[in-house]
Amino acid sequence: MSAVLRISNLRVAVGGKEVLRGFDLTMRSGEVHVIMGPNGSGKSTLAHALAGHPGYQVLGGSVRLDDVELLELSPTERVRHGLFLAMQQPMEVPGVRLVDVLAAAGVARDGLNERMASEARRVDLRAELLERFVNVDLSGGERKRAEMVQFGVLRPRFAILDEIDSGLDVDALGSVARRLAESTTEWDCGVLAITHFRRLLHELTPTMIHVVSGGRVVATGGPELAETLERDGYEPFRDTSAS
Repeated sequence: MSAVLRISNLRVAVGGKEVLRGFDLTMRSGEVHVIMGPNGSGKSTLAHALAGHPGYQVLGGSVRLDDVELLELSPTERVRHGLFLAMQQPMEVPGVRLVDVLAAAGVARDGLNERMASEARRVDLRAELLERFVNVDLSGGERKRAEMVQFGVLRPRFAILDEIDSGLDVDALGSVARRLAESTTEWDCGVLAITHFRRLLHELTPTMIHVVSGGRVVATGGPELAETLERDGYEPFRDTSAS
C-alpha cells in the first residue's frame, strides 16, 4: 500500500521573515517530484522545515505522512517515521563513523557493515572511505555518494534532497541519480528533489515538476515543464504578491 506525504498551507519563517507563504504539495511513495525555482523562493527552507531544523519557525500548516503529523515530532522521530534529508552541503562529524550514525538511527548492527559495503559499491564509493569519520577528508562527490549509502541502508519512505546534484561531476551525478531511481521500485520510496539544474532530470525522470516562487507552488506539470523553464526562465512564473 502506497504512503502519502501531504504538505498543506505550510508557512515558515527564518530570522523573523516569512519565507514559505502557504506551500502545498502532495506526493505518493514511488513517485519522483522535482522542485525548481529562483534563489530565495523557499526551496531550501522547505527541506529544512520538513526535517525539523530548529532555526526554521513553523507559523502554520500541516505536514502529514499518512496519518502522522510530522510537525509535532522531533527530527529523530521524523526519521524513524520514514523521512530522509540529504543536505546540499553534508556536514563533517569528526570522531563519529558512519556505522555509528546508522546504528543510532535504529539500524541493527548485525550485518550493517555488509549492507554499507553493498550500497557503497552501487554508487561507486571506495569501501575504505566508510571507515573514516563522517565526511571528513571526503571530496564533494564522495560526500554525496556517502549520503546515498546512508539512504540505501535506511530505506526511507520519502527522501528530501536539497540540491543533491550540486558540485557533482557527470559520473557522480549518474551514480546518485541511478540509486535514487532504483529506490522508487525497490522499496517504493518517494523522492522529492530540489534542484536548479535540468541536468539532474536527464538522469532522474520526474513524475511531476513544481515551480516555486514567493514561498509557494505557482506551477505544476510533467517533465515538459523543465523545457519551458530552460527556454523562458522563471520570470513568467514569478509570484509578485510576495514582494
